[in-house]
Amino acid sequence: MTTTFKSTLLGFMLLSFSAFGQEAQKPADIVGKHIIRFTEPAKRIPSQSSVDAPLLGNGYTGVALSGQPEKQVFYVARNDFWRLKAAHNEGYPVVLGKVELFIPQLEGASFLIEQQLYDAITTARFQKGDIVVTYKTFVSATDDILAVEISMTGKGSLEGDIRLALPGEKEILNQPPVGLAHPGKMEIGATEKGIQYLSRTFEDSVDIPTKAAIALQVIGNKDGKFTLKQGKPVRFVCAFSSNFKTADCVDAVIRKATECTPKRLSAIEKDHKQWWHNYWEKSYVSIPDELVEKQYYLSLYGTASCSRDLDFPPPIFGTWITQEQPGWSGDYHLNYNHEAPFYALYSANRIEQANPYYSPILAIIPRGKYYSEKITGISDGILLPVGIGPLGIETTRWSPLMEQHRKDWKKNGSIEDDGMFHGQKSNTAYAVVNLAMQFYHTYDKDFAEKVYPFVRLTANFWEEYLKYEDGRYMIYNDAIHEGTIGTVNPILSLGLVRLLMQTVTDMSEFLGVDADKRDKWLFIKDHLPYYTFQERNGKTVFRYSEKGTDWWGDNTLGIQHIYPSGQIGLDSDPKLLEVSVNTISVMQRWLDFNGSNSLFPAAVRVGYDADTILYHLHRYSEHTYPNGYQLNNPHGIENWSTVPNTINEMLCMGHQGVVRIFPVWSRHKDASFHQIRVEGAFLVSAKLKNGEVTDLSIFSEKGRELNLLNPWKNCKVKVKGEKGESVYEGERIKISTQAGVNYHFSSSITK
Repeated sequence: MTTTFKSTLLGFMLLSFSAFGQEAQKPADIVGKHIIRFTEPAKRIPSQSSVDAPLLGNGYTGVALSGQPEKQVFYVARNDFWRLKAAHNEGYPVVLGKVELFIPQLEGASFLIEQQLYDAITTARFQKGDIVVTYKTFVSATDDILAVEISMTGKGSLEGDIRLALPGEKEILNQPPVGLAHPGKMEIGATEKGIQYLSRTFEDSVDIPTKAAIALQVIGNKDGKFTLKQGKPVRFVCAFSSNFKTADCVDAVIRKATECTPKRLSAIEKDHKQWWHNYWEKSYVSIPDELVEKQYYLSLYGTASCSRDLDFPPPIFGTWITQEQPGWSGDYHLNYNHEAPFYALYSANRIEQANPYYSPILAIIPRGKYYSEKITGISDGILLPVGIGPLGIETTRWSPLMEQHRKDWKKNGSIEDDGMFHGQKSNTAYAVVNLAMQFYHTYDKDFAEKVYPFVRLTANFWEEYLKYEDGRYMIYNDAIHEGTIGTVNPILSLGLVRLLMQTVTDMSEFLGVDADKRDKWLFIKDHLPYYTFQERNGKTVFRYSEKGTDWWGDNTLGIQHIYPSGQIGLDSDPKLLEVSVNTISVMQRWLDFNGSNSLFPAAVRVGYDADTILYHLHRYSEHTYPNGYQLNNPHGIENWSTVPNTINEMLCMGHQGVVRIFPVWSRHKDASFHQIRVEGAFLVSAKLKNGEVTDLSIFSEKGRELNLLNPWKNCKVKVKGEKGESVYEGERIKISTQAGVNYHFSSSITK
């Protein structure tokens, strides 16, 4: 560590600690102090990748705000509105439409948009001379509508216009030979009562027809034109739906918009705020670094805004699709992009937002079984390509258009049969990562029953695919990175298959099925090859594969056996921990284009220096647009897991069967957390004050055995539960808990 780095780190630590002061205790105080400010119009919109705009949403519909004060444009998209075609560059989420707010007299006005995270209310303020125009807006968390109220202060009046608009040339790009536009059928109009509406439909040359609609009502107005005066606000609402939610989505949104009276809007806003208040109560933290804390809550705000539709999880860029075709078809990329956005949700106790993850995974099972048999001859397994969409759509499937313009992909082996694999066999096992996380964090039987068939088929595939030689199960003809075809025993697959075999064993035992398979699964787990090492920069680090690729200049696949695969932790062999720390030190991928969401939590899992992690997490939080997306990184919502996931692991880790309180946290930094969910279905709350752990309580959701690392080291521990009080001692405290009971812990008599 250089002197410059040390002094910078020390300054950061002192600044963070002195700024902390009296810690807040409730979400209204903690989350409420974080306001997101945009002082200039968005520049990266429309875009085929992530945007820099203010983002609103309710998990079904997303709205991105853009434009100058005189012309505000609200981009609208939906999680369930795709062009559903199983072909590369032909299946992707699309733009539904735009809401355009014109107030020409505001040209040249100052610009400010603010977002209150606690209430999920966005306000805009435009000032020109002594005239100030403001609007308040939100996408209702409880009703699928956008509500906007526009007000003015100052003398005179302003003339304005509110219109729905279909996507145009800026939003639907035609980029031959392979980026062809597919606009589908479009309709726009107005009813006799002045309700504007539009719809888009894809029913020709698709596998599954889709249709979505918007209806706009300017309350008290029939033609969209309005006069704005002081004390006389103008309100408008937009209602949204699709063919997956209503039989006639156009009729449904028109009726819904018509029903939005001022009284009804008031009730909707109240319900909206209550939903968000309840959301923040599920779990929260208070830490001394306000920038990192803001990014923590901004990330959870973004995830809640785009992930609630059980059949349609958010794609790479969330619900904010502003230009077609989005990068990577805006799909569910299975070699980390689809998994990473959900990593933090399990520990953050946001299971409602995590649940949409697995619907496309289950829907693609038939295609995965086809590839397993066709490519490898394994008839009872799953082998998945890199890109999928909702409802069983395969977004990277080879097509006649690709045959003309992408023949090299077949020649270099990236395409097998009609699937895009890039040589990787790990996509299906990677898909199990989140299923394992949710299973171990919840022990929810209904969930386990839903996903077990997928996990079981994935285990079947690997049981057949692995080659048992000289006491080891070898992995041949794999790829650690896309295109590194022929890799032997890649470290990523070793980690993923170990996790898979443990998960399928534990799930089968939990569900009481396949008892005859468990010994074989565990035998495979225990007889996979050991990790291989190499020397780099004078340190022993992991080698990316036993034979083939040894290192890579970016990304973090060299540590993903640690996280998200979870195969190394604080209870692991000290040699493995040393090599893990060395690898992270040599990598230094804290601001990686793809892999920061894995590197940070991996660093925590192996006990990397806490102050160094927080220093880099602060830099990571600085390196963003105001909406939380990473600066100059076209990827989207995957980066929202990084900060909350890392902080939660630092404050409370449930891994390798042990619950640890403030395991990788500086004892000179006061902090607190409420209801972090850990493996075993425990909800943990605690404070760190002046270096001492206080107010420790653990709620046992499912009555499983608790193995707690004594947070007071040499002290006995007093535990108060429903049946009274007990005293425990030792380094680790094991308690047989009861479901639904909250246990309170405190230090007792010193040994």
